[in-house]
Amino acid sequence: MSSSDPDKDPILRDFRDQIAATDVELLAAVNKRVELVRRLKEHKAASGVGFVDPAQEERLVNRLAAANPGPLSEEGLRALYQALLELVKRET
Repeated sequence: MSSSDPDKDPILRDFRDQIAATDVELLAAVNKRVELVRRLKEHKAASGVGFVDPAQEERLVNRLAAANPGPLSEEGLRALYQALLELVKRET
């Protein structure tokens, strides 16, 4: 196997295939979350409740941090969810 032709490495291809499949699953999960938050936002608006709830967001992240088995660090989890929450708010 030549290092100049990584596509011929079956292990590398397998990892890439697994990562690609995981990316599709991740995309589906994010799209599902966006749709659920969109519906929640509509319900809150109809009920006269404010959309953004910083305390709920903090509870969510704390609960996930406590349940996280790793290898994602707590810092990484918090950065991921900060970005995800901001993204979902923009998309709804």
